[in-house]
Amino acid sequence: MSRKVTDKGVELTARHVHVLIVGSGFSGLGLAIRLSQRGRDDYLVIERGSDVGGTWRDNTYPGAACDVPSQLYSYSFALNPEWSRSFSKQPEIQRYIQGVADRHGVRDKHVFDCEMTGARWNDTDARWEVQTSKGAFTADILVSAVGALCEPNLPDIKGINDFQGEICHSARWNHDADLTGKRVAVIGTGASAIQIVPSIAPKVAHLDVYQRTAPWLLPRIDRAYTRAERLAFKHVPGVQRLSRAAIYAARETQVVGLAKFPPAMAALGLIARAKLAVEVRDPELRRKVTPNFRIGCKRMLISNEYYPALGRENVDLVTDGIKEIRANSIVTSDGTEREIDALIVATGFHVTDSPAYEVVAGRDGRTLAEVFEDAGQQGYKGAAIANFPNMFFLLGPNVGLGHTSMVYMIESQINYVADAIETVEARGLRTVEVRKDVQDKYNRELQGKLVGSVWNTGGCASWYLDKHGNNTTLWPDFTFRFRRMLEKFDVSAYDTTANINGAEVRSDLKVVAQ
Repeated sequence: MSRKVTDKGVELTARHVHVLIVGSGFSGLGLAIRLSQRGRDDYLVIERGSDVGGTWRDNTYPGAACDVPSQLYSYSFALNPEWSRSFSKQPEIQRYIQGVADRHGVRDKHVFDCEMTGARWNDTDARWEVQTSKGAFTADILVSAVGALCEPNLPDIKGINDFQGEICHSARWNHDADLTGKRVAVIGTGASAIQIVPSIAPKVAHLDVYQRTAPWLLPRIDRAYTRAERLAFKHVPGVQRLSRAAIYAARETQVVGLAKFPPAMAALGLIARAKLAVEVRDPELRRKVTPNFRIGCKRMLISNEYYPALGRENVDLVTDGIKEIRANSIVTSDGTEREIDALIVATGFHVTDSPAYEVVAGRDGRTLAEVFEDAGQQGYKGAAIANFPNMFFLLGPNVGLGHTSMVYMIESQINYVADAIETVEARGLRTVEVRKDVQDKYNRELQGKLVGSVWNTGGCASWYLDKHGNNTTLWPDFTFRFRRMLEKFDVSAYDTTANINGAEVRSDLKVVAQ
């Protein structure tokens, strides 16, 4: 039995699928593959972009690269022996993701250029009603895999919409714009900015870098893999997995300082300060780029090129606040006006206040945004949220990391959600919703672990902490403990209802996108 789901954008009635996955970055694509591996054909992935890849499809700015070692930045079921270097750049990562999608044959399970514009739980029918730019869907189970790095965050600066020159966000780079010989400003000094600045500094006439908070930088221990290494990864059994395991173990040691005993971060602090002393000779510039908080409190960045770029004759680091942006200039709080031809906004993403939260309404009609506004971003194992039945999350609350690969966390959640879907079918369940008391207990224990972490005590102001003072972003323990915790779907933590009249769920119901 099959039901065809077309990708033409015009449908008279809502298209129904058992499982609807929203987003096809590492998490959504990974779940699609896992469901197919388990013999399921009753799911569909909607993706607002024109291809798989998520943040790696969108972030194509100059110098875009990963700050996690290549060997960790892949699925465990799809290792890549062809990585060219120890820290991969964006084009190579995107090619890897595309190749995985192709090899596992899941592209026909996608509807591309399809943006979710609304989702509401229908308690009578026990289904999600989803509105998209390509028509309506209904789903028994809805999975949010939109990720945290998908909605660019534009700063609320007076006059920014009146700027007459070239302007772009780092995640929406305009490759048609030629910055050669231009006066350029970069707002932000986060992960994308420290890659953009050294990439464009040699070709622009002048570059102003606007910094609000100086980041801690560590050396980027990057090199190209030799041909012998790549051959060994590809042909010698166990070599690549051994390399991956060694890097994973080394990275996990950072958890001690980050989450359990912040004074242990002193060793990394010494490395960062030594790097500053060697690479920034000018005393005034060194003062500006020296952070005033403990290393690890905010995201630690890696670069061998950023500090030298700031020392170039044609680059100025501006630490005065921006008062306003005019048609062709930026005015700072001290009254200085600096003329520019192009403006690059490298101010990150809506991580804790994603617009996607505003369009998903749960059992009582409240949206995710409203629930989060009242109590903060609280979930259960980062995979479920009370008041949202039959909905699962990949990269939900408190799944973020400060030291290693998010792909490891994603795979842990993929296993949990895939097992949940099978449990729903095996037990003939109509609805599953995490119990509020279970969720509350989980979060009390989680916040108890976070209270002494460097993220909470390091003396910085970061988006890790919400207005309630809770850290709703990061996982405060070793990642292998997270995986162990999500090994099996714990149905006892959920309120459930049974299917009416024993209605059958058909995992062999074929759904394809054309």
